[in-house]
Amino acid sequence: MKCRAYRSFFSYLFLAAILLPAFRVPAFAQSRPQKPDTNTGSGKKNTRPTPPTEEELKKLEEERKLREEEKNAIIDDTIERVETNVVAVDAVVVNKKTGQIISGLNKANFAIFENGVKQTISSFATPDAPITVTLVVEYSKWTEVLGSAAGGRFDPGTFEVIRPVAQFMTGFIKPPNDYASVIAYDLRPTPITDFTNDPARIRATIDLLLRNRPAFRENAMFDALKLALVGGRADSVVLENSKEEKSDYAGMVAVKSKRKAIILVASGIDTFSKIGYDDARRIIQEAGVPIYIISTGNLFFKMYENRLGATDDISGGPGRLTFLMAQNIMNTLARESGGRHFPMTFEGEVPGYLQSINALMRSQYSLTYDLAEKKPPGTRSKIEVKVDVDGDGVYDDKLYQVQHRPYYVTPGGGKPEKDKKKN
Repeated sequence: MKCRAYRSFFSYLFLAAILLPAFRVPAFAQSRPQKPDTNTGSGKKNTRPTPPTEEELKKLEEERKLREEEKNAIIDDTIERVETNVVAVDAVVVNKKTGQIISGLNKANFAIFENGVKQTISSFATPDAPITVTLVVEYSKWTEVLGSAAGGRFDPGTFEVIRPVAQFMTGFIKPPNDYASVIAYDLRPTPITDFTNDPARIRATIDLLLRNRPAFRENAMFDALKLALVGGRADSVVLENSKEEKSDYAGMVAVKSKRKAIILVASGIDTFSKIGYDDARRIIQEAGVPIYIISTGNLFFKMYENRLGATDDISGGPGRLTFLMAQNIMNTLARESGGRHFPMTFEGEVPGYLQSINALMRSQYSLTYDLAEKKPPGTRSKIEVKVDVDGDGVYDDKLYQVQHRPYYVTPGGGKPEKDKKKN
């Protein structure tokens, strides 16, 4: 027994002697001492202070002044507010009898009046600059219903909205100098693509609208126009495939372009906006960006007017007054922005409308004048642009019409002070 025990003990000892190095090798490899870094310093832990140079003193003084300015600055978080010392006016000259757009004019042919007082034109640009456009598109279930009047048995009703967008983006946007973005809306506005001059991105935008179907029937047209003009927090741009659900979208007022406009393709019916009609008008007047409108509910209204009630029915279907109100809203928004309204009756009219919109946008003379004095926020001033086509010193009001925005509203007005106190 004792001999067997010794034999077993030596057997275990022999096995341990074999296995122990195998387990210890990694430990040795990990604990191998590292070569210390070579000390390249001077060996001093601190250096003696030296007096600043003249250049350093100057830099410190500039930083101090900058901090003082930031401390005393008035911060306004309202995204709608656009601080500016100049007023920009886009003007198109049209012959009243023939409708011909007049080109080849220069700064001396124009005069700007604010509240009847002639202003000095500080800068002038002829209609040769590229265009930057945002297309705002109604993409709700109401577009399916209203568009069905154009023969939607075989084609989706949304084609009445998608076709104008596709035709304009493929036929009139000319890369690399022209840029376009697209915002589609139902119960909230969603940017499909940010400003792009990439033909592939344009095709992807159109394909996306064609492949999908509207999800909701509510319309937030005023919110969509606000987003297009002044930007804000909204759904992330669809074609950018962002992981974030929401992101900040910069509107048209932030775009550095001499020639810019918005094209709105919609019925004009708004059922779900957070802002109201008056707020939308104020934002449009402050932004000063022309809005060209193709309204899409006219064919449906003309075909079914005798079947519609005077007011909306119990299911929420629009009545005759809603359609008439929508037309008045479209007329007002186009006029006060300096754009134009095209009430579409048949789809065959769309190419002609788009040709007219393209000609008007590319014929805009860009004029600016400096503000003579600072005005309180919300102050509305009447603007009038006159033209002397033949240069004889007499304004040609009877022969030519100058299309431009009629008002300039000082940004940041918001609600009147008495309404703010009530809230």
